[in-house]
Amino acid sequence: MNKRISMEEAVNLVKDGDTIMVGGFLAVGTPEALIDALVAKGVKDLTLICNDTGFPEKGVGKMVMAKQFKKIIASHVGTNRETGRQMNEGETEVVLVPQGTLAEQIRAAGFGLGGVLTPTGMGTEVEKGKQIVEVQGKQYLLEEPLRADVAIIYATKADEKGNLSYHGSTRNFNTLMAAAADKTIVLADKVVPVGAIDPDTVIVPAVFINYIVDGGANG
Repeated sequence: MNKRISMEEAVNLVKDGDTIMVGGFLAVGTPEALIDALVAKGVKDLTLICNDTGFPEKGVGKMVMAKQFKKIIASHVGTNRETGRQMNEGETEVVLVPQGTLAEQIRAAGFGLGGVLTPTGMGTEVEKGKQIVEVQGKQYLLEEPLRADVAIIYATKADEKGNLSYHGSTRNFNTLMAAAADKTIVLADKVVPVGAIDPDTVIVPAVFINYIVDGGANG
């Protein structure tokens, strides 16, 4: 199966009303060219699952500025004032999740778990409306899996099958999100033949990748 698609084909896989995951941490490791293409397309009423909302001029913050989200699930939004404004004005629903919990909820979805038990948030606003489970005399919150219709992730390098490698911290949430969506699209800085990536440096195996966009060809 040829997984390589064009930028236009990639953004057409995202439909109005979809839930999308976008990799990145303060826009480091975010598939910027795909974000730009989604802004240009004008897709709307999306639910975003992301570590943060980047900056107004960088990362998913560009989509926030274009008001393309109806709901945002993130660990923090402090670097993008527009997200805070939309939240305070009731224009966009924002759900803040402790960062570690967010990562584990995504991991749970990717690996078929029914959720994760965590003490984080017990006795706070985070606890409201959630199931409490007692294990060996200690109480935990049950945090349910987070899954998306489409995951849009980044890689430094991909081979033709979709094996991915990363430089430094760009891997961040990309590696978890690759497994937690019905369709996963990767924007790679470079696409190489199968075998060109040392197996010991493969961070995400090809089985999780549905589509590859060559950032060098499309960027």
